[in-house]
Amino acid sequence: MTRTETAVERTPDGRRLVVTRELDAPADDAWDVLVETRTWPEWGPSVTAVRGPDRISAGVTGEVQIAGLGLWVPFEVTTFDADARRWTWTVARVPATSHRVEVLGDCRCRVGFEIPLLASGYAPVCKRALSKIDRLVAR
Repeated sequence: MTRTETAVERTPDGRRLVVTRELDAPADDAWDVLVETRTWPEWGPSVTAVRGPDRISAGVTGEVQIAGLGLWVPFEVTTFDADARRWTWTVARVPATSHRVEVLGDCRCRVGFEIPLLASGYAPVCKRALSKIDRLVAR
């Protein structure tokens, strides 16, 4: 059974609560799920829809529709490192989760969300998202 882990780590953005899950999938497949905006509503429990480019990169902006509210809020990708498979963003101008994928082998990787400590209550949402990502890359 796949396990989701949570720990406080020092990240490039400072100390954050990090929620990770190991997946039986190539890192490139998991990375594609994280950077292709059309998949966000499939795995992001708080995102209903996305307006913007199909694939993110540094400086990309757009809007996400917040689940349950129908409200559209702006986002901006603030850092994007395809080699390190890590990106960060702000949502409504507030620093939000960072996203990362680590290679563990040819068909194994670890996907993680780095959550600002003040937003640690968002960890259960990230755990649900990781479970959905696991199912998406298994298809």
